[in-house]
Amino acid sequence: MPTNTESYNTLEEIQLRREQLSNAIEHDRDIIAEKWDELFKTNENPTKGEYIATIISNSITAIDAFLLVRKLLNSYGGLSRIFSRSKKKKR
Repeated sequence: MPTNTESYNTLEEIQLRREQLSNAIEHDRDIIAEKWDELFKTNENPTKGEYIATIISNSITAIDAFLLVRKLLNSYGGLSRIFSRSKKKKR
């Protein structure tokens, strides 16, 4: 963690620094909000290629989720054993 070498002697200096930090945080928050909106912006009128690519992507995600659940069920022997809190007893 970086050390702060600035020292503040008056209450006004502390208040000024607090306002500077508040403005910097607000500016960063606005930048993050803009980037977040850009990341999740949906295309209002997708082309046929984009539409097909979206369908393929969603299908691959669904198949991947199905295979993961199937693998977990086979590994643990069913849903009841996945959510069971009891441990196997060794003999």
